[in-house]
Amino acid sequence: MLCFETEKALAKPDLHQQVLRTDVSGMPLEWINHGEAVRLLCLERVAYSLGGIIYTLRGGINAISGKQSILDVNAILATRGQHPISHLFSKDYSPPLSNRALFKRDQNLCLYCGQRFLDRDLSRDHISPISQNGIDTWANVVTACKRCNNHKAGRTPEQAGMQLLAIPFVPTHAEYVFLQGRRILADQMDFLLTHFPRNSLLRERVKHAANLAH
Repeated sequence: MLCFETEKALAKPDLHQQVLRTDVSGMPLEWINHGEAVRLLCLERVAYSLGGIIYTLRGGINAISGKQSILDVNAILATRGQHPISHLFSKDYSPPLSNRALFKRDQNLCLYCGQRFLDRDLSRDHISPISQNGIDTWANVVTACKRCNNHKAGRTPEQAGMQLLAIPFVPTHAEYVFLQGRRILADQMDFLLTHFPRNSLLRERVKHAANLAH
């Protein structure tokens, strides 16, 4: 049960900002909303906080002191407790595959025609088609516009006479957390980057985008 009345604050636009949750060692775990962040803080499951304060929640009035409860929520919360995360460090680990994360991995580009599209105009293409014993894994899928996907049909790129513009890769867990994020703040991004592999393609992309922004 939440110790703060968050309903009154729901109209504030900053409450849509996601909080990055990590384990106590600093391993990124997931994105959580403001309600889950408040629950963790009230249950005293937060070991420490990092980053700037992204919102302040006000609760009820204390009957003894007459003061209103106030809770600051930081951009990154490191939580106590046991988490099933050992597999995240395995070389064979592969995060869950979703179209949203796939499209973001490929920058919303069709990897056949090279054009950028909205999510609704994209699809998941299997390089080695399912009909030819291909499997639904990160290493065998790319983002494709619906036109290119329909043209390729149940063929490999070679069989369809189509050139694949980039080689697909399997993101690490930290990279997957990045791919799942919405409106990632600078301090959250800096934290995630420290967990990206040295040769991460996403690391180079993020740095390039930051340089362009400046």
